[in-house]
This record gives sequence, C-alpha cells and structure tokens, in this order.
Amino acid sequence: MASSRKLVIYAALAGNALIAIMKFIAASITGSSVMFSEGIHSVVDTGNQMLLLYGLKQAKKPADDRFPFGHGKEIYFWSFIVAIMIFAVGAGISIYEGIHRLLNPAPLENILVNYIVLSLAIVFEGAAWFFALKEFKQAKGQWGYIEAVQRGKDPTLFVVLFEDSAAMLGLVVALLATYLTQLTGNLYLDGLASIIIGLILAATAMWLAFETKSLLIGESANIHVVNGIRKLARTYDKIEHVNEVLTMHMGPEFILVNISVEFKDAATATEIEETVSQLDAAIKNEYENVKRIFIEGEARKKS
Repeated sequence: MASSRKLVIYAALAGNALIAIMKFIAASITGSSVMFSEGIHSVVDTGNQMLLLYGLKQAKKPADDRFPFGHGKEIYFWSFIVAIMIFAVGAGISIYEGIHRLLNPAPLENILVNYIVLSLAIVFEGAAWFFALKEFKQAKGQWGYIEAVQRGKDPTLFVVLFEDSAAMLGLVVALLATYLTQLTGNLYLDGLASIIIGLILAATAMWLAFETKSLLIGESANIHVVNGIRKLARTYDKIEHVNEVLTMHMGPEFILVNISVEFKDAATATEIEETVSQLDAAIKNEYENVKRIFIEGEARKKS
C-alpha cells in the first residue's frame, strides 16, 4: 500500500513539474493570463506532492517518549497543509491574475503555442490522473467514490486524485477560453477563465480541508471494524457485557483501541488476565491495522 501511494505521488510530481515549465514558457510567449494561472496551478501541485512525500517519510518515524503512539498523524497534517496551499496560493493567485487581466485586457500572441502546450499538458496530466484513479479504485473496494473519500483513512490517494481532477478541469477551461478568445476576439475571456480556474481550485481545497480535518482531529475506525471488535469481545465467556469500543486512527495504518467491559463477578484475576491477553491477540490477528489495545474492566453503565 505504501509503495502504491508513493508511485501515485511520484507520477503526479513528475508530470506537474514538466507541465509547469511548459505553461510558463507558453505564458511568456503568448501573454495569456489563463496560461499563467495554469502554470501557478502546476507549481502548487508540484509543491503539494513534495509535502505529501515529506509527510509519508515523517509518518514512518518510530514512537518515542514524546510521541508514544508514533508519528502517523504527520500525513494528516501535511495533507491539510496541501489543502491550504491550494486555496491560498493556487486559487488566490489565479483569481488575482484574472481580475488584473479583466481590468487590463491585452491581446494574445502566438496563440498556437497555447494549443500545443495545453494539448501536451492534457496528455501528461491525463496519464497521472488515470494512474491515481486506478489506485483509488483499487483502494476503495466496494465503496462508492464519495463514500470512499468520507470513510478513507489514507488521504494521500484522494488528495492526489482531487488535485489531478481539478487540473484536468482547469486545462479544459483554459483550452476552451483560448479557442473562444481566438474565435470572438473578446479579450475579457482570458481573465474570466483565470478566475474560473481559481474558483475550481478553491472548491477543491475546501473539500480536501473538510475531509482531512476529521482525520487530523482524531477519527474513529470504520464502523465494521468497531462492530467486529465488539462482536469478538462478546465471544469470551468471562465477559458479561461490552460497554464501549472506542477507536482512533493514529495514522492510515495505526488504529488505537480502548475497550470497556464488565467481567463476570465469578471471574478470578487469573481468568481476567487470560481473557484480556486472548482478546488482545484475537483483535490484532483479525485487524492488522490495530496496533495498540487498552481493555478496562468497568461495571455496566446504567442508562
């Protein structure tokens, strides 16, 4: 899974870096505002992929006295920073550039360069998007796309997919604006398209921020994991009642579990100790992402 995540990010990183160079060259030749905005978009995406790779590296750091549960949440933090970068830098500069061009319209020169660069960008970006989509499909299993984003605990896959999808949509807008500007001679379309690209980036950033916020705060494991743990606990005859099963993702592949159970009054200390040990092993065997388990003995809470 980790290698697949990195391949997706590396593919997007290489594609965006190359595309950014082409877009800025085209913008300097043609004077196109929308091409400049697209160049900024690709630079931001390139930086975002670097941040995700850094987050994956930091998340692998082992637990220590200061961080006893490891650094798995680093990837959630850096995914949230990516959303902020898309909003503040990508969307902000694109909208600013678009407004500036609306106030100061200028004709496009050597417009053929725009067509060539945008066409190449669609090819490269499309390849990265297809690869990210393929990995996301594999990771989501039977879930729908929106459900997979909402329930997914690994933001790297859907962050890259969102970025690439926004990039593809932005390229279509840029290509359409270039064509309509050439067809109609309306100089305001270039600036308007730049603003539209900025709004696309802003919407993408807000959705990413919303989806990564809950993971950063401390989201529980998926319901089937929680219910499965509860069901396992109920199979032990020394456990009278399962009070609570509390879980938290400390990273995409690290679930912390806290179980509150009421042991039978007749259970001896040795039997309780054996039950706790067996339940701990059974849960970790069933759910490989469960790394730490705490089991509390408490009387059943009265409703």
